Formats: sequence, structure tokens, C-alpha cells
Amino acid sequence: MNNSVRHEPLCSSIAGEDCGLKKVLRIIGGKWKIMILCLIDDKGAGRFNEMLREIAGITNTMLAASLREMERDGLVNRIQYNEMPLRVEYTLTEKARSLIPILLELKGWGEKNL
Repeated sequence: MNNSVRHEPLCSSIAGEDCGLKKVLRIIGGKWKIMILCLIDDKGAGRFNEMLREIAGITNTMLAASLREMERDGLVNRIQYNEMPLRVEYTLTEKARSLIPILLELKGWGEKNL
């Protein structure tokens, strides 16, 4: 490796809580969150039962927990319409929309290398 070319390390302290990469993985890591982001990005908004049908293998419990965590972490907005029957939609926040180009880069890397 050429030592004259330096680059920023991914994490200066792998175990440290200040590692940006570790923070990102904490909020989008796991099996389902990226799939949820992809689906909402594709549709513009997602309703719980639609997501349950379209994300193969996800359970009620996992979808509900993932959406709650994503709302808490500022990735999705939960919009409740006071209609009968009750209607709830999830949309991406600006924070989540800023992740989409990064996820597209990861997708391209996966298609090329895996």
C-alpha cells in the first residue's frame, strides 16, 4: 500500500460511541430498516399493512418495532389521519432522504462485487 496517499479513517475509535459509522449502523442496521426505507422511498408513503405485504418475511412485531425506532431516530414521519377506519402513513424525513444516494452507492457496489 502506498503510504504517501492518506485518507480519512472510517472510524478513528472503532469501539467509541463518537464513531459516525457506528451511529449510522445503529439506526439503519439490522435486517429490515433498509428495506423499509427502500419501500417508502419507492412509494412516497407507506401504510403498515401494505408494507407488511410487500416486505417478504417481516412480521407484525418487527415492522412495528422498526417503524417506532425509525420514527424515534428521525428517519420516518408517522402521519395519522383521524378517519374511520383510522389511516396511518409513514413518509421519509429529510434526514432519511439524504441517505438514499448513499444506499444507491451501496446497491451499485453490491451488484458489481457480490
